[in-house]
Amino acid sequence: MKTVSMSLAALGVAALVLALPLAVRAQDDDGDHDRARDLYERGEIEGLADVMAIVRAKAPGEIVAVDLIRAGGKWIYRFQVVAADGRRRIVDVDAGAGGVLRGEGDH
Repeated sequence: MKTVSMSLAALGVAALVLALPLAVRAQDDDGDHDRARDLYERGEIEGLADVMAIVRAKAPGEIVAVDLIRAGGKWIYRFQVVAADGRRRIVDVDAGAGGVLRGEGDH
C-alpha cells in the first residue's frame, strides 16, 4: 500500500512539473496581448487585422502563430504560416510601418 501511495505522489509531482511551463506560457501570452494593445493604442504599431491581410497576400495559407517581438529598435510581427502543401513559412512584418521585412521560405 505504501508503494502505491509513493507512486501516486511521484506521479502527481511529475504532472505539476510538466504543467508549470504551460502556466508560465499562458501568463506570457496575456502580457504580449496587453503590450500589443497598448502599443496599438499609442499608434506605435499597426493593427493585427490589417497586417494579417498583408501576410495572407504574401504567403497564402493558414496563419498558425503570431508573435510580437522587438528587434533592431523596431517592433516586429512574426507570423508562422502553413501553406496548402504543408510547408511552414516565417514572415516578419514591421509592426510600425506594416511592410514585410522578410519571408523565410520565399522562392
